[in-house]
Amino acid sequence: MNEVESLVIKNLMLDEEYVRKALPFIKSEYFAESSGKNLFNIIHKYFTEYDALPTKEALQIEVGQLTGISDDQHKDIIKRIADIDEERSDYEWILDTTEKWCKERALYLALMSSIKIAEGNDEQRATGAIPTILSDALAVSFDNHIGHDYLEDYEERYNFYHQKEEKIPFDLEFFNKITKGGLPNKTLNVALAGTGVGKSLFMCHSASSVLLQGKNVLYITLEMAEEKIAERIDSNLLDCDIQNITELPKMMFENKVRRIAQKTQGKLVIKEYPTASAHVGHFRALLNDLALKKSFSPDIIYIDYLNICASSRYSKLGNVNSYSYIKAIAEELRGLAVEACVPIVSATQTTRSGYGSSDVDLTDTSESFGLPATADLMFALISTEELEEINQIMVKQLKNRYNDPTINKRFVVGIDRAKMKLYDVEQSAQKDIVDANQVQEILKPSQVESLTDKFAQLKV
Repeated sequence: MNEVESLVIKNLMLDEEYVRKALPFIKSEYFAESSGKNLFNIIHKYFTEYDALPTKEALQIEVGQLTGISDDQHKDIIKRIADIDEERSDYEWILDTTEKWCKERALYLALMSSIKIAEGNDEQRATGAIPTILSDALAVSFDNHIGHDYLEDYEERYNFYHQKEEKIPFDLEFFNKITKGGLPNKTLNVALAGTGVGKSLFMCHSASSVLLQGKNVLYITLEMAEEKIAERIDSNLLDCDIQNITELPKMMFENKVRRIAQKTQGKLVIKEYPTASAHVGHFRALLNDLALKKSFSPDIIYIDYLNICASSRYSKLGNVNSYSYIKAIAEELRGLAVEACVPIVSATQTTRSGYGSSDVDLTDTSESFGLPATADLMFALISTEELEEINQIMVKQLKNRYNDPTINKRFVVGIDRAKMKLYDVEQSAQKDIVDANQVQEILKPSQVESLTDKFAQLKV
């Protein structure tokens, strides 16, 4: 390895801040020698799986398990690891140096590939691919966006204003009303609710309805097993009580699933991760694997749920408060939504004070008030004994970047917990809720009591 490549490897072992910034942009093919490629792949795999820097001992063990290389290559890599000193490079300098090296290597490899294509030695790509290969290499940067030029980019801005925004619609009337037709791409949408109120039910129902629209759905679960999520979706789509799923004869179950398959061109993939073990790095790798192995690209992603994700920027065991940690997770998920050009739907827990409350607010967001600042849409799911008796659940808008959140601030939807379904209710069910809440939104409880006392005095 040359000096720059050795420095890159060293700092990938020693500097966590550097790793979190630079690792997404470094590719194994940038290393000229196989020893550099192998070491980088081991470090990348280790950091992705364990969210921690590898020790020399861990690297040496991993190298010992490598196949397809000679004994001399094994010894050379292990010696290189042992010879690495513990002194980190200046952060800003090594970051700039790494970015420059990535650009140079990307351009060199692009030129070599272009020559190979031009000479007719690439069986998979034609000469038409050369401009794209070169432009991708020239675009390599640790900051992919260089900004919007207000005066020069007016046409792009005008077209943006007049283009029809692609959205994923709901099958629930009032959710479409408050979002102006559904969830746009590049957004983070969060349901807030207490334990057992209906966070997962909402997401499973929504995922089921999107699948029936012919869309591709990715459902990531960090709370329940893949089979349990699939069971809930089965209950919804097969219109069967969840307790009776296991009683269906195999032939009947198979026929019901086949009929669902005939109704849609979409696919639904459910992926389970252990609680608090996965972050956007894992989700990004999953998207790449699905694209390569299954030719699957989701139109929407559900993550069940946000609070039990890990952060790619912070270690859970590190010295970081819950505000920063949860906000970081939300920011990373929204960044993934932008990168993948899809809406992401997730959920979060209420605080203890919010659990069982009939009027959940932003202050009832569990662990982090920074979460609402990042989300594009945030709403509370509220259940009371009275609502449960009539098979309804209340929805309260907490934040809405798509529409005026004071319009349809609260509304109710029907809920069938046995079949894991939500449904629209009669319009008359919304009237009393809206009328009553108009007063509540204007006046605080203390103000209402004060006014009541004044009226009582007037009567006297």
